[in-house]
Amino acid sequence: MLEDMAMRGLREATQRDYIRFVQTFAAFLGRSPETATADDLRRFQVHQAATGVQPPTINGSVSALRFLFTVTLDRQELSRRLVLARYPRKLPEVLSVEEVERLLQAAPGAKYRAALGTAYGAGLRVSDVASLKVDDIDSTRMLIRIEEGKGRKDRNAMLSPQLLELLRLWWREGRRRGVMLPHGWLFPGRSRLDPVSTRQLNRAVHEAAEVAGITKRVSPHTLRHSFATHLLEQNVDIRVIQVLLGHSKLDTTALYTKSPRARSAPSPARSNSSRS
Repeated sequence: MLEDMAMRGLREATQRDYIRFVQTFAAFLGRSPETATADDLRRFQVHQAATGVQPPTINGSVSALRFLFTVTLDRQELSRRLVLARYPRKLPEVLSVEEVERLLQAAPGAKYRAALGTAYGAGLRVSDVASLKVDDIDSTRMLIRIEEGKGRKDRNAMLSPQLLELLRLWWREGRRRGVMLPHGWLFPGRSRLDPVSTRQLNRAVHEAAEVAGITKRVSPHTLRHSFATHLLEQNVDIRVIQVLLGHSKLDTTALYTKSPRARSAPSPARSNSSRS
């Protein structure tokens, strides 16, 4: 299965998740998954539902087991027996513009202020922020290059003048501290040879929210949600926001609204980054 995933270019994180899900199924089964029957799959999914396993985890198991049975074991008839869990999609938590300002001001240092500012000002996923390199910032075209984002897709994100200034402040500070390498990571981790981890960014946003007195449940992804919502409040067309977020399906972006009106797309960071 590892070989099959590697040949098809699945990301290492996806491979780890798939193997973990298959291990869970094997532990439930008590024998090799190769010997599984349709009834075994049904019992496993009934067991997941009965023990309170959340729909995202159930669906992750379905994806992993479908890969195992369809690709590795060539037993497509079994993969069709797996059922995805349906659940209502709730509108995500969103910060107001004023709360975003307070959060960025409370960030623990210039690096995290710039990293969280990038998550908000460009609407990036936390994994995309962590993977940025210095050369990904194109100040000539005012774009941020995202390489192998979700779905292993390359894309460009917006770079506002205010976000660029925030990144330059961090660049100068990072160079002064000797942690920024030419062509290296934009946000180095504990070693300048490694990128900051998503866990570090999560800790930073939680710390900043506490210092800023924000009681909402906040994560780096909250900043991405806030980016999209603030653009909608500026009447930016939902199709423009779809491209900016890198969503492959409009339905995903439509979670934020049902009646957007078209307009040009200024970064929401424009209104507050000068104070961030």
